[in-house]
Amino acid sequence: MAFIDGIKRQLRSVIEWQNPDPDALLEQWTENGDEIKNASKLIVGPGQGCIFVYQGQVKAIIEEQCLVNLETDNIPFWTTIKKFMQFFESEHKVGIYFFRKTKILDQKWGTTSVIKYQDPKYHFPIGLKAYGNYSYQIADANAFFVTIVGSHNRVGIEAFRKIISARIIEPISDYLAECGYSYADIDANRDEISRGIAIKLAIAFRKLGFSISDFRIEGTDFDEDTTRRINRIADLTAEAQAAQAVGLDYAKVQQLDAMRDAARNESGAAGAGMGLGAGVALGQNMAQGLTAQVQTANTGLEDITAKLTQLKQLYEAELISETEYAAKKQELLAKF
Repeated sequence: MAFIDGIKRQLRSVIEWQNPDPDALLEQWTENGDEIKNASKLIVGPGQGCIFVYQGQVKAIIEEQCLVNLETDNIPFWTTIKKFMQFFESEHKVGIYFFRKTKILDQKWGTTSVIKYQDPKYHFPIGLKAYGNYSYQIADANAFFVTIVGSHNRVGIEAFRKIISARIIEPISDYLAECGYSYADIDANRDEISRGIAIKLAIAFRKLGFSISDFRIEGTDFDEDTTRRINRIADLTAEAQAAQAVGLDYAKVQQLDAMRDAARNESGAAGAGMGLGAGVALGQNMAQGLTAQVQTANTGLEDITAKLTQLKQLYEAELISETEYAAKKQELLAKF
């Protein structure tokens, strides 16, 4: 059997990526341990690419669908490699890696940690969570192999998605810190934010050898601390608008609420007494304020009445004309 196996290793071989796993993004060709034999043929199928690695360095990349006869075709990189391999037997083996050239669609992403930035309008820290999807494809096989693949003989789509998700956080955080969107504006400007983030991601990921496209934000959420702050702002805003609608000063409404809460304190008779006392004191203050307002109004009324009487006397004594009398009278009545 060993003799027959030795003969088989010297027979021609077809090198191709047949029926790749749906999750495979890049995979090393092994063919059950067979070596690259004399008269071997390389087949690169539709939507595939092929990387040749020799002594740890990328020597050539084929990105077009083709059939290559490795014995007779004049391929510079292959001719160079054969000089080091006597009869295709060498201690230095050629690594052949197939990869997908097609675009990988509809990949889900989600922030693995909270994105933190300062709200530009309310000036409090925001903790944002986001999720969405995107598409990508290998654009620079050499850079992809050097920066991502390394010593691995396989890279799966799912594993690579996790790598991308981990690298998305920083560009998103940088963009949100720069764009000046308050928490209330994020959903309304989701498309614009997606486009801005996509530009940053394209620049960052191009260095890793792949391009990213169709980046979208499908939803956002906030952490507990941010949600609590947002709810507090919403409550205060609603109370202020309600107070304004009925003609009340918001500060007075807050004072009434505080006195009411104190009066409802269930911590004992002393607390209840304090609440009642505070409520009585507030009632007295409000009553005093109302009395002062009534007194001020009465004083103004008496003053205008006295001036009208004096004006009538001046007119009857013919000290002012009828026109002057009518104009001054109208002026005083307008104040009333």
